[in-house]
Amino acid sequence: MREYLIKRIIFSLITLLIIASLQFVIFQVVAPVDPTTKGMMDPGWDIDIKDRLTRLYGLDQPLHIRYLKYLQNMFTWNFGLSFDTRKPVADEMSWRLVNTVLLLGTTLVCTIMVGIPIGILAASRRGKKTDVFAIGAGMFTWGVPTFFIQILFLLFFSYYLYIWLGVRIMPTSGLHTIPPPESPFVFIADVAWHLILPVASLVLSGFGSWALYTRNIMLDALTQDYILTARAKGLSERTVLYRHAFRSSLPPIVTIVTLAVPGIVTGALITEFLFSWPGIGGWYIDALYQGDYPVVQAVVFIYAVLMIIANVLADLLYGVLDPRIRVGYRR
Repeated sequence: MREYLIKRIIFSLITLLIIASLQFVIFQVVAPVDPTTKGMMDPGWDIDIKDRLTRLYGLDQPLHIRYLKYLQNMFTWNFGLSFDTRKPVADEMSWRLVNTVLLLGTTLVCTIMVGIPIGILAASRRGKKTDVFAIGAGMFTWGVPTFFIQILFLLFFSYYLYIWLGVRIMPTSGLHTIPPPESPFVFIADVAWHLILPVASLVLSGFGSWALYTRNIMLDALTQDYILTARAKGLSERTVLYRHAFRSSLPPIVTIVTLAVPGIVTGALITEFLFSWPGIGGWYIDALYQGDYPVVQAVVFIYAVLMIIANVLADLLYGVLDPRIRVGYRR
């Protein structure tokens, strides 16, 4: 197991190095952007100011020196300076990343807590009305575009309810009220209140895929011989369902859970736009359009790091959950 883990870590570092190198080649060799000439400053500024900016970003240095400096920035999580604001990318990313992780992390947890139990329930009642209704509803909301569900939410809670009741029951935009509450507990409650609509819309849109995936895995497990043996022993259906069928289904479920974690960093662009949520998504898209490649490189690199960690973690959890895989490790 230790040897396997060491190999995975080495391969992961090599993969990160390749990803970082490709980013450098794309943004600084194939399609370079000069922040002193491409819309980043007034073209009428003095040439001395342009020279100082060139030195500030290290663009006056040889390519191999810039590459080494770039790798240092990436692997030390420094990320350099933004071309747009001329501020450290790490500082500008920190608060946006917290907001995005708060939104999408909460959504992921809630979607798992809703989708997986529904999938287990549907599998245990295969062919019955509960199965048909649960999976049918999940597939319907999954097939409807997420932004359409969110627009309906906004119309209902910000327009129709306001006309009927004269009050706004739910906030429809922003991270918190303006000005923010001074009390920490009230501020937390206020942020949670603003989370309800975007999280609910994303959960409604996404729980169907988790439910269907869990149901299919559970149905396969319920046809195995060890399930028949467990029932023949007189074990309760609940014990058979959760301690035998669901436990044997955990490895593939753990895989999709861990691989979904990196997605909470890249942000939900449309969701953040519709609900005016200050996160990574809009910032990343703006950086792409403005040619602010230090920001783009930072976001992509963090996503790659989390994806690699998720893959390694999934492999390790496989060994914990499935004894047969631990035997393979030893071999």
